[in-house]
Amino acid sequence: MKAIEIRNKYLNFFKQKGHKVIPSSPLIPENDPSVLFNTAGMQPLVPYLLGEKHPEGTRLTDYQKCLRTTDIDEVGDNRHLTYFEMLGNWSLGDYFKEESIAMSYEFLTKELGIPNEKISVTCFAGDKDCQRDDETYECWKKAGIPEERIYLFGKEENWWIAGEEGPCGPDTEMFYDTGKPKCSPECNPSCDCGKYVEIWNNVFMSFYKDKNGYTKLKQHNVDTGLGLERMAMLLQGKQTPFEIELFAPVMEKLEELQKKDIIESRRIVAEHLRASIMIINDGGRPSNVDRGYILRRLLRRMTRHLNKLGIDLSKLPAIISISINSLNEMYPELEENKEIITNVIIDEKDKFIRTLQKGEKEFEKVANKIKNNNEKVVDAQTVFNLYETYGFPPEMTEELAKENGLSIDMKNYEKLFEEHQAKSRSGSEAKFKGGLASTGEKETKYHTATHLLNAALKQVLGPHVHQKGSNITEERMRFDFSHGAKMTDEEKQKVEELVNKYIQEDIEVERIEMKKEDALKMGAEAMFLDKYGEDVTIYKIGDISLEFCGGPHVKRTGELGKFKIKKEEASSAGVRRIKAILE
Repeated sequence: MKAIEIRNKYLNFFKQKGHKVIPSSPLIPENDPSVLFNTAGMQPLVPYLLGEKHPEGTRLTDYQKCLRTTDIDEVGDNRHLTYFEMLGNWSLGDYFKEESIAMSYEFLTKELGIPNEKISVTCFAGDKDCQRDDETYECWKKAGIPEERIYLFGKEENWWIAGEEGPCGPDTEMFYDTGKPKCSPECNPSCDCGKYVEIWNNVFMSFYKDKNGYTKLKQHNVDTGLGLERMAMLLQGKQTPFEIELFAPVMEKLEELQKKDIIESRRIVAEHLRASIMIINDGGRPSNVDRGYILRRLLRRMTRHLNKLGIDLSKLPAIISISINSLNEMYPELEENKEIITNVIIDEKDKFIRTLQKGEKEFEKVANKIKNNNEKVVDAQTVFNLYETYGFPPEMTEELAKENGLSIDMKNYEKLFEEHQAKSRSGSEAKFKGGLASTGEKETKYHTATHLLNAALKQVLGPHVHQKGSNITEERMRFDFSHGAKMTDEEKQKVEELVNKYIQEDIEVERIEMKKEDALKMGAEAMFLDKYGEDVTIYKIGDISLEFCGGPHVKRTGELGKFKIKKEEASSAGVRRIKAILE
């Protein structure tokens, strides 16, 4: 069963169960400081999981484009992906455990045809904070899973919370038995030997955790996630996701073009290319900060491994075309943006090649210095610096070293690299630290302030100004907007004065639900129009601002305090960035 067929079956199944199908949000999140990219289906639904009313109702389903950066360096093995698609269904204070489990079991067995004996499940075992989830255990028995395939685990395995505080609850995970023999008599779904593969996770958001412990939520939510590529791999009887139709054409082309046969490098090229295509399609561009840096890192790692395979880089446009063609059925918009996507990738590849040339010159200096000191080893820090600054993998440095009669300190380089990976992972995890708990009073004020800033920029700079992104924390707001020139001091002062005027006027912030078509007729502005369904929420601030938005917002502008611009700078070509605070 192809990935597109699984996706369509999923959406149609939940539609028949009373769920409204909502569009996927773009990879680049709007007004969410907790992540660089949307990392899960629940991410764009944060306000509604916290209790805000969704215009489409209390039962929702969608596919969500996701990208996770914690395991970039692991891509190349037989399972890790950075970009993936998550299928999900949500109950916002509607059904709970029994109905959720019954629907999941029905979909797996009847729609996908997975035999009952292939399914094992896990539930929360209970601890000093919360009791054992007997209800979920009994629901699985009622659905048809025998007790010997229902496992109980603690918080590490079967409890979900985004960050340290916020909505949380027990979850239940579904596993597919691949048929491999058990690695030991104790082998169970918590084992990573490959016998059991997790296919679905249903989170029962029923508690709130703060510094004092756990309390029960008034609104119980269900949040589920099913990885599409993994499911397609299992249903097609493949050993890795790189064998399914979304990757196979590129993998075959790379094998045809390669001069060295390195399966890990082919996987890295295919995976990083797909991830980069999706980021660029949703507006991302390479840079040295935040998500732009992630895109640059993916493209440079891809280029290094094309070199490692011995593939002529002039073949890259053809490889890009094959990748886009294999994704077109899933994402038809890629064809429309094919030229832009190709140009961005080729441009970044060319920049990287120039950087590699600089790196080679830098290595020559290092090698000469070592030789002049009558030494024979390139130290670990130098090897790491060449990797971090110029994209030189240690293998390339080692190759150059050999040509100069030198060796490299690989053992200590690996230690430095492991430390670097640990910092990268903790940094990525910190991005998600706020999670659902990060929408407090200050963030709400900054969220509303972005609407006032957008309106003021249009007044001062012109109607060409449109929001291109924002990032909000408790301390400040960051706002990206379309404008081709640096703002003058006079322009910044005018914008600041205008925002403060709007605040002083204490204007009501109105939340309005309506049809998308009617909102567009009214002139409502949206950053990503495609992410909204037929029914939408718009926020109206007097005759100043009218925008599609999911909230949250203050009731009146007078609640915001004093607005002050701290910095205005370039973000990317044709896009400027303002950093501001509320005092």
